[in-house]
Amino acid sequence: MADVLAPLAGKILAVLVEPGAKVEEDDELIVIEALKMENTVYAPSAGTVKEIKVKIGDSVEDDTLLLVLE
Repeated sequence: MADVLAPLAGKILAVLVEPGAKVEEDDELIVIEALKMENTVYAPSAGTVKEIKVKIGDSVEDDTLLLVLE
């Protein structure tokens, strides 16, 4: 299993995957807005999305758990 953490503080603009989705390394998972810029969070490895911990509009801090891959 791999926890995907927020690389920076910001607001969730988009969740690009759903639970059960199969992803490959470097696939786009989530978009975070910080300092009026969009920052994409990529899959650290291939796997299946087990659980998504955030939704659009949520504010997150550095290292907030965004989703779990297995």
